[in-house]
Amino acid sequence: MLKTVNPNADIIGKNHALAMNIQAAKSLMGILKSNLGPSGTMKMLVSGAGTIKITKDGKVLLDEMQIQHPTASIIARTATAQDDVTGDGTTSNVLFTGELLKQASLYLSEGLHPRVIVEGFELARDHCMKFIDEFKKDVSEEKKVDTDLLMNVARSSLKTKVHAKLAEHLSDIVVKAIKCIHKPGNPIDLHMVEMMHMVHKSDMDTRFIDGLVLDHGARHPNMAKRTEDAYIFICNVSLEYEKSEVNAGFFYSNADERERQIAAERKFTDDKVKKIIDFKNKVCGESKKGFILINQKGIDPLSLDLLQKAGIVGIRRAKRRNMERLSLACGGFAVNSVEDLQAECLGHADLVYEHTLGEDKFTFIEGCQNASSCTVLMNGPNDHTIRQIKDALRDGLRAVRNVMEDGAVIAGAGAFEIAACNSLMKFKKTVKGRVKLGVDAFAKALLVIPKTLAENAGLDVQQTLITLMEEANGEGNPRVGVDIVTGKSLLPESSGIWDNVRVKRQLLHLGSLVAMKLLLVDEVIRAGRKFNKAPADPNQPVM
Repeated sequence: MLKTVNPNADIIGKNHALAMNIQAAKSLMGILKSNLGPSGTMKMLVSGAGTIKITKDGKVLLDEMQIQHPTASIIARTATAQDDVTGDGTTSNVLFTGELLKQASLYLSEGLHPRVIVEGFELARDHCMKFIDEFKKDVSEEKKVDTDLLMNVARSSLKTKVHAKLAEHLSDIVVKAIKCIHKPGNPIDLHMVEMMHMVHKSDMDTRFIDGLVLDHGARHPNMAKRTEDAYIFICNVSLEYEKSEVNAGFFYSNADERERQIAAERKFTDDKVKKIIDFKNKVCGESKKGFILINQKGIDPLSLDLLQKAGIVGIRRAKRRNMERLSLACGGFAVNSVEDLQAECLGHADLVYEHTLGEDKFTFIEGCQNASSCTVLMNGPNDHTIRQIKDALRDGLRAVRNVMEDGAVIAGAGAFEIAACNSLMKFKKTVKGRVKLGVDAFAKALLVIPKTLAENAGLDVQQTLITLMEEANGEGNPRVGVDIVTGKSLLPESSGIWDNVRVKRQLLHLGSLVAMKLLLVDEVIRAGRKFNKAPADPNQPVM
């Protein structure tokens, strides 16, 4: 047999390739293991520029870490893909993949062929997928909007990202935000939750706003800074002085003609402003209701002056994304012309006020009735605190959305993994031949989650696991999980510890898929210059 390979390529043979893949998975697992669960520790990431990020969110760690090893990189990309799909389960995915390969290596060292283990993994995975449907708890349409259930789901997700006190505070914000944008029968669009941040105060000052926060204020110094019970007029109309655009030359016979031309051009803009002022007088009448004009295009100084004298607050150059959210938050709709204005186009807010922070101005539009868009205002003393809150909120929002879309939840605290392991041990007895060794390895690998939860809480891992397995096999097969405070068992359903069904599905599917692919790799060929080898030409530098 003739084999032609680039002479500069690195070739790693059968046994060494498998050992390399298993070692890479175990190394990555070792890095992320200490971050799992509410008792997990933090990692500090320092970039080349000196910026600091302190986090225990698996996705952030895998995205920020510069992973060179090809096998570790595959596992990391698969785990972050799970987060992109479901919003959680990144750390669990890495641990499960690493543990599957670790358990498989015990049988491989005794001469078992990788193909046999892979067949066992496939059988075990299919069995676990069916077991999820038996184990999950369905949530009715009425329970989907039950605040207690949604709070428990958000709390279970957020406590693994931030400290307990902040997790409790953010859980309330997350549930309010999802309830605000949720419309029965329609998919939940998380883009309708605007994320704004202000670098001041503490992380506990993060709050939910049933309206919108614009990152700019009114451009006239005499306009009202605070307006209560206000109409919101959203428009996309240029209120700036515009010169006539013609393809012919103008020849004035005297200065008066030029003045009349300029006055006619100015009148074109002033007429539009006067129509808005007349509209305001018509809808407000003699009442003390406020009138806020939010325009996507510009408003020139003369127009601002006219609006201010009429008691209108004019905000110009609003961002397009805010224009879309404004009508959803306040009601009404954006108009593109000031002709024939009707009261139906107006939105309403209980309070509109301007807040100045340093050189930045923010306009708060609060108290919107029947809003289907909202804002979460993140506060923190520095940038990395705000980034940490933003990452946690993103995961929390998706965890609550998953419950509403799945229509089910699954017991957390390692309860599913323990129950699935017991189910696989019973299933193993029905499997014939050496394939049952693969099923056995899969069942043991599932226990990495409860083991790690106990280890990170400073508990005796073996004692905790034995206690849990004995109770899970007891009368009625109760769904028990790890109590990280006492080290004994608890019932996650009673304690309100819930996970997402789709996260568990993706974990079983992607974790086992990557492990199976890596087990079947028997040769690694790395193209290009050989690593750590001396160059052929002595004058050539080592790369």
